[in-house]
Amino acid sequence: MEDLPRLRELLDAGADVDDPNAQGMTLLHHAVDVEGDGALQGNRPAHVDVTAFLLLRGANPEAKDDGGATPLDLAREYGHWLAVELLMAWQARRPD
Repeated sequence: MEDLPRLRELLDAGADVDDPNAQGMTLLHHAVDVEGDGALQGNRPAHVDVTAFLLLRGANPEAKDDGGATPLDLAREYGHWLAVELLMAWQARRPD
């Protein structure tokens, strides 16, 4: 829930950054969801600090949840333009 120090501790202790939850959402899906939905509900600007941290720690931006959505799909659904830009740039820099 946007607790970067705790997330870092868990990942440093060996938590799998791409381990899905019961809905098939990875930590990256969840970060985009929390950041995007929180901005909508709170009527405040969205941020991408957790999303960026997870990408740096190796999260797969192309993972699909149980509904077939990627983190980029979720970002677009929320109108979370900052996450859209970050995820698109991240994917563009990866070699095929």
